[in-house]
Amino acid sequence: MPVISSKGKAMPESPIRKLAPFAEKAVKEGKHIFHLNIGQPDIKTPIEAMKAVREHNLDVLAYSHSAGFESFRNKLAGYYAKHDITISSEDILITTGGSEALIFTMGSITDPGDEIIVPEPFYANYYSFSTQSTVTVVPVISKIENGFALPPIQEFEKLITPKTKAILICNPGNPTGYLYSKEEIKDLAALAIKYDLFLISDEVYREFVYDDSEHYSILQERSLKDHAIVVDSVSKRYSMCGARIGCLVSKNKDVMQTAMKFAQARLSPPTLAQIASEAALEAPESYYKETVAKYKERRDTLVESLKSIPGIQVATPRGAFYCIVELPIKDADDFAKWLLDEFHVNNETVMLAPASGFYSSPNQGLNQVRIAYVLNRRDLKKAVNILKLGLEKYMDKKSFVPTEEKISL
Repeated sequence: MPVISSKGKAMPESPIRKLAPFAEKAVKEGKHIFHLNIGQPDIKTPIEAMKAVREHNLDVLAYSHSAGFESFRNKLAGYYAKHDITISSEDILITTGGSEALIFTMGSITDPGDEIIVPEPFYANYYSFSTQSTVTVVPVISKIENGFALPPIQEFEKLITPKTKAILICNPGNPTGYLYSKEEIKDLAALAIKYDLFLISDEVYREFVYDDSEHYSILQERSLKDHAIVVDSVSKRYSMCGARIGCLVSKNKDVMQTAMKFAQARLSPPTLAQIASEAALEAPESYYKETVAKYKERRDTLVESLKSIPGIQVATPRGAFYCIVELPIKDADDFAKWLLDEFHVNNETVMLAPASGFYSSPNQGLNQVRIAYVLNRRDLKKAVNILKLGLEKYMDKKSFVPTEEKISL
């Protein structure tokens, strides 16, 4: 019988989607699930984007340029200029989601066996993309105790080897919600220059920063001209996850020319989705402000509710719309399955993303979950209450030992 590749066997399951069979079973049993496991916003997509798709006058749904519409790239350059980032349309390559941007990046800058240093916990698909690209992820563990702050720069430096090609960060972070300070970005920039590494920054949550914080992009560091690569996307910013439109941004001409070869091989990004994404850039400033205000309210509601549960530890996120929660249990995977399979409150339950899948280091995050606060405040409160009641029952269940077992011990 033909065998599956080693690469295929090494591909990890998604911690966000791997419990889908349990959720499907729960729905068939008539349960309502509050989805805290996936970052699917419920905020409406800008009307400008939807209108552009409805009213297009195309007669043929044709290929676009492999780099994406020039008009779209020009508008994106204007968008970045509003954020104190000076780039041209030639520094932008439209991709099929931020995922493809990262795959193109890894393909352009690494060879099999090369290494990329990544602070963990990190977005689970980084590990999938690195496996696909035969790249080794070298983790630097950040801790919930200090809010998942950037580990000391010395921790990065001692991991650098001749095989190290890049440092990859997510800013603000998925799954932690951590927002890197300007000083931290400058420290990483200095390290990248010292060792002639690429600094890759996933900035798809740029708008979602709270508490009067400001996002500082690696593209604002002029010294990083040849070292900086940014991955971006419309998915979260405009609540357009299904459009699958992202972009790769870099002033390094060699990187862009190489990435273009990958882009040509996949022909072009989707045409209708580009039309929608270009139109979304016409959304008024109020769209961003109202959206960010809603997520801040949700964050505050979630964190306050979680902190009322005994034994829980949560790092308050300053960006994105996720947080890591440490639970007073040993096995978050088992707990998440149990919530879907065996537990409900008035036929309602919650779906969580076990956090071990956001680590590449073994035995890390086993008692943690990632929660996405993409529900309205009323549903968040309800979901946290179900989580609280579920924890109480689960812990009672796990601590119960039948009399016969007690006697035999």
